[in-house]
Amino acid sequence: MDIDGIIEQLKVMKVPTEREIFLLLSLCEEILIGEGNVVPIYAPVTIIGDIHGQLPDLVTICNEVSKGPYLFLGDYVDRGAYSVETLLLLISLKVRDPDMVTLLRGNHESRQITAVYGFYDECIRKFSNGSSIWRRCCSLFDYLPLVAVIENSIMCVHGGLSPMISKINEIRCIDRCDEVPHEGPICDLLWSDPDDSMEGEWALSPRGAGFLFGKLAVERFLHENNFNGVARAHQLAMEGFRDHFNGGVITVWSAPNYCGRCGNVAAVLKIDEKLNREFVVFGGSEETVLDAEYFI
Repeated sequence: MDIDGIIEQLKVMKVPTEREIFLLLSLCEEILIGEGNVVPIYAPVTIIGDIHGQLPDLVTICNEVSKGPYLFLGDYVDRGAYSVETLLLLISLKVRDPDMVTLLRGNHESRQITAVYGFYDECIRKFSNGSSIWRRCCSLFDYLPLVAVIENSIMCVHGGLSPMISKINEIRCIDRCDEVPHEGPICDLLWSDPDDSMEGEWALSPRGAGFLFGKLAVERFLHENNFNGVARAHQLAMEGFRDHFNGGVITVWSAPNYCGRCGNVAAVLKIDEKLNREFVVFGGSEETVLDAEYFI
């Protein structure tokens, strides 16, 4: 298979054949099966937040904003009009050079969410065998790692912390290879949010899944694991990023002008060899397209 050729085609919104897609998914799944729930990452690395099918903006990140290595924090599909191409491009990059690309699971990498917010319908529109491709993609999602740790210092996750997890080793023991559950530690890692105004550690989340967590919960978790901070995505940040709890938690958002109407800029977070942080902020591509039916 000509991986380089497929990557170049995907960058200009040309999808591979269905046979090539199934082969790509199988090759990527083999790589992901060999990765643990917690992936060790070496600096330097560029951390990238939600993409949500905004393929031109992903191409901008790879071509202009940063050359990698890359750590993607999840939510590759749904809402944007090019979820198929976005996911396939990331998978192709992972297959071509597994050590240069780390893909974590987001809350949208699930059957229940993608059946509602666009990815399933996009597969049906774009392929004669769309339902089978969607099911195969969802099977791949089950093998995506939950967490990455940069230089034993910065924990990276899509959503946030869990009241059921105090030590990073507890995440390593989870059986991740299944649909995202409605509750429990996997759900919390993918759905939880920081709340800067909280006085306590935990509160119920208005999302209906996961928890809100406060400064005390963050301080306890960082102390227990000897970490310097948490990098996560999951929440729209109008300036592309947001600092919580004096740098204890950082939100990175990488989908500019989200859904074609939010007017936000986006950012990636670069971590250098000394673990210094640098945000690179960028605007949206003129080609960003909204799949308006699925904007909420």
